[in-house]
Amino acid sequence: MPKRQLGYFFIVTASVIIVLAGVKFAASIIVPFLLSLFIAIILSPLYNFFKSKGLPDILSIVIVMSIFLLLLAFIAKLIGTSVHDFSANIDHYSSKLIIYYQFLSKFAGNFGVEIPVSEIKTMFDSKQIMHFFTSIIEGLGSIFTNGFVVILTVVFMLLESKHFTDKIRFADGDRETIEHINQIFTQIKSYMVIKALISLLTGFIVWLFLTFIGTDYAFLWGVLAFLFNFIPNIGSIIAAVPAVLITLVQLGGLSALIVTVFYVVINITIGSILEPKVMGKGLGLSTLVVFLSLIFWGWLLGIVGMLLSIPLTIMAKIIFAANENTKWLAVLLGSGENLAVETK
Repeated sequence: MPKRQLGYFFIVTASVIIVLAGVKFAASIIVPFLLSLFIAIILSPLYNFFKSKGLPDILSIVIVMSIFLLLLAFIAKLIGTSVHDFSANIDHYSSKLIIYYQFLSKFAGNFGVEIPVSEIKTMFDSKQIMHFFTSIIEGLGSIFTNGFVVILTVVFMLLESKHFTDKIRFADGDRETIEHINQIFTQIKSYMVIKALISLLTGFIVWLFLTFIGTDYAFLWGVLAFLFNFIPNIGSIIAAVPAVLITLVQLGGLSALIVTVFYVVINITIGSILEPKVMGKGLGLSTLVVFLSLIFWGWLLGIVGMLLSIPLTIMAKIIFAANENTKWLAVLLGSGENLAVETK
């Protein structure tokens, strides 16, 4: 019996490795598909709303996609302007950061603490910073290289959404299977829509606050906060770094401290209070899983994989939890808070 289990384990492991290798090789095809899937899930409530008002499917699709494309074009225009201006001023920000670092190094030296000035200068070199931001922008821009394909895929997914359950019912006929699939899709849809709305709220508040403070490129940092809010725990920290640094070199240390406190407050308020209350703690992931999924999906699918790492892991957790044989995997992915409640 143990030999059979060991053989089964090796077969499953080999199968997973082969599948992952295939996914990585076909990332250029899978990434647009995943992006289309998540966009379709987020837009589906609006599409269903227009359909409920008696509008034909085609007209509902045209209205929904028009709203989405206009909003996307508006955001892309603002981001493009901010990125262009930021690129033109990168040398100025880099030189100011070096001045602040030299002051910090001198201050630490008075207490016998040595900080490697040359290494930090290399880190804050304008070309290095420019390369880092350019790689991120190019990675995000590559998503829209096949923009026409993504839009068409979203349209077909929305049109097919109402027939999907009927197809499964006809193919399988098992009521329990259909209920499981409906439960999985309902939870995934609920998570994605609520998470998108909360992330949008986060980005909007960040944009308003940074505009009030006077930080340059406030809209760009608001969009960054929206995107990285899909990554809990560490996403808000990553999104805060450029905003705090720009505020430091532009407005000084006090303003940078205020912005830092603001990011901490909004992370606690939205990430630790509002979001668990709206979503419930059942979909929570452990901090270790969040970090590892960020690395894993980033390695597998690139920049898009990093941004979609948590939604993808949440989807996996929901699917695992719906089956008794794989429920233990969902428990391992979870934060463990529900277990603490159940054991009391």
